[in-house]
Amino acid sequence: MIHIPVLLDQVVKALSLNQDQVYVDATFGLGGYTKAILSNQNCKVVAIDRDPHAKIFADNLKRSYADRFYFKKGKFSELGNFLKELEISKVAGVVFDLGVSSPQLDIKDRGFSFKLDGPLDMRMSSEGPTAEEFLDEVDEGTLANIIYELGDEVYSRRIAKNIIHQRSINKIKTTAQLANIVRNAIPKKKSKIDLATKTFQAIRIYLNDEIKELEKGLIAAEKALRPEGRLVVVSFHSIEDKIVKKFFYKCFQNTSLSRHLPELPKKNPSLEILTKKPILPSAKEICINKRSRSAKLRIAKRTHFSSTFGEIA
Repeated sequence: MIHIPVLLDQVVKALSLNQDQVYVDATFGLGGYTKAILSNQNCKVVAIDRDPHAKIFADNLKRSYADRFYFKKGKFSELGNFLKELEISKVAGVVFDLGVSSPQLDIKDRGFSFKLDGPLDMRMSSEGPTAEEFLDEVDEGTLANIIYELGDEVYSRRIAKNIIHQRSINKIKTTAQLANIVRNAIPKKKSKIDLATKTFQAIRIYLNDEIKELEKGLIAAEKALRPEGRLVVVSFHSIEDKIVKKFFYKCFQNTSLSRHLPELPKKNPSLEILTKKPILPSAKEICINKRSRSAKLRIAKRTHFSSTFGEIA
């Protein structure tokens, strides 16, 4: 399958690329954003990804941009440490493309997709328990809460109950098994998405600690940005988008006491919000790349004031 980066033109424009500056691609994946950045401007890119498979694509890109491209295997919350290792003090932009990458979805052995029958893994790296191991140990109440909170699934308790019941009969080892168990627990209804979608999302987010990782990553990015630097985030579900929106407003700190009054920034905001409403993909892009349909792009610009969270130590 050909990889099509979501909202690519909008992301490149949002970064406001400048010659000789350093940009961070915090979620390298197949390198779509990185390649576009490097080909658009004579700048440098530091790319990060915790997925060991990403290094294959990074090595290929390194051959074309040897002096302008650096790849670091790890979590984007470690962004500050990676920049220190490279002796880079500040960067001109950071982009996050959140969620699951195309290879993770398209390779059945990764266990992310309910459309492909594969082993229940769901790990973005090779560390930590697999989804199979997690489902073999978790109790019903904890599982129900995870599915509800991280998947926004109203049938979370019914789903959790059915999973626990079915595992007492047969070990749940494959994505197809889990998907069918989830579907059978939910009343049949018309839906734009597969009935297993939200449960798979919730388990994946929990296993990879995606919420805390995102919160830490955004803080690291804000600290690393130079004045006028851009923070660009593409999210794919409401939980991610709410975290990004909340983070932007924390750094801008709207002090208005009423939604009917104009927004009043704090005295020294560290970010200026450039997108009051998120940028969405066009109908044409959604037609070409169905995975873009739920994407939301938010952009902020670093101000000249000090970081909301303190400078990099």
